[in-house]
Amino acid sequence: MDHLRDSTENLQLLSELVLVPRPANCAGAQQTLQMESTEPLLPFDLRASTLQTWEDLESLATSNHVILRAFEPLHGMLEAAGNREGADWVADSIQRERARITHALGFLERICEALESARCPVTVIKSLDHWPDLGSDLDLYTDARAADVIKVMSAQFGASLADRSWGDRLANKWNFIVPGLPELVEVHVGRLGQTGEQTAITRSLVNRVHRIQFGSHNLRLAALEDRIVISTLQRMYRHFYIRLCDIADNARLLDSHAVDFEYLRSLGSAAGLWEGIATYLRIVSEYVAAYRGDGVPLPSFVARAAKFGSNQIRFRRQFLRVPILPHSLNLYATELKSLLRNGELRNGLRLSLLPCLATAAAVELKISGSDKGIW
Repeated sequence: MDHLRDSTENLQLLSELVLVPRPANCAGAQQTLQMESTEPLLPFDLRASTLQTWEDLESLATSNHVILRAFEPLHGMLEAAGNREGADWVADSIQRERARITHALGFLERICEALESARCPVTVIKSLDHWPDLGSDLDLYTDARAADVIKVMSAQFGASLADRSWGDRLANKWNFIVPGLPELVEVHVGRLGQTGEQTAITRSLVNRVHRIQFGSHNLRLAALEDRIVISTLQRMYRHFYIRLCDIADNARLLDSHAVDFEYLRSLGSAAGLWEGIATYLRIVSEYVAAYRGDGVPLPSFVARAAKFGSNQIRFRRQFLRVPILPHSLNLYATELKSLLRNGELRNGLRLSLLPCLATAAAVELKISGSDKGIW
């Protein structure tokens, strides 16, 4: 129970740091913290924290992809609190993460350029949504033939294919091990979704890409609405958990007031995902409201379509967990019915295999301690 309490407090701290706006200059952090107040901003005393505190916090921040967004303001606060040891430790963590990201982006840009030169146009998905943080894998989407992608990756980067799970084969994705790059390069080919059931949304994806500058690197990225759909697929229909980075990423998109909600509803409805998208956005808005006092702006028709909110989400094992029964099961059933109603029989058949896949993964996890060969 103590470990759970500590983990929950760490999540609260990271949420405060990532979601609550801070002064651009942390020189005034002493006043911002109000550490002598009866209602401190942060859940524990920064001046009395130990090395174990920072190691636990780094582990949670890493798994939730918020190292830079959380630790940069935290560093200024530690300095203001007079905790030099903690400030130095956090600064080292920031430096290591920046070095990892710089190294990964250099590879990512070269890989994208090589594939595009070989007439395999690719779009970066998921990984750069966390900017200035970065995901643990480098995810790409392409409509090119898988054989052509494999040829480029092998010939130009000496990449080898990682073992493919049953889920990978259904989803039509390949993971590449690139020498000199710690992160896997995951390429989704022609399909999205846990079982590769989604092809309608891929047409929107390839037609609406645009180039964005990330540091010194110029990369093709999906449009805002497509990024929300892909994030929903990952969180609500595949992993059934939400990371803090997902909350922060989507809150930033919604706060920009640049999301076309009518298009998002049209796209989501065509794919049978609209209820899941609306529910996901409601969870994001309510979670943000708990920390900064107001949620992210959502049209009323989003709230009406949502099936549940953040009160159904529980923090366990590093993440915010989405209940599989009955909530995720109901979303799955709606997606399946929509695919069948639209005459997408093959895609519906793919999705119908998901319960079998999940059962096999659960059995394998219980027997061997890992579900990697299945999921």
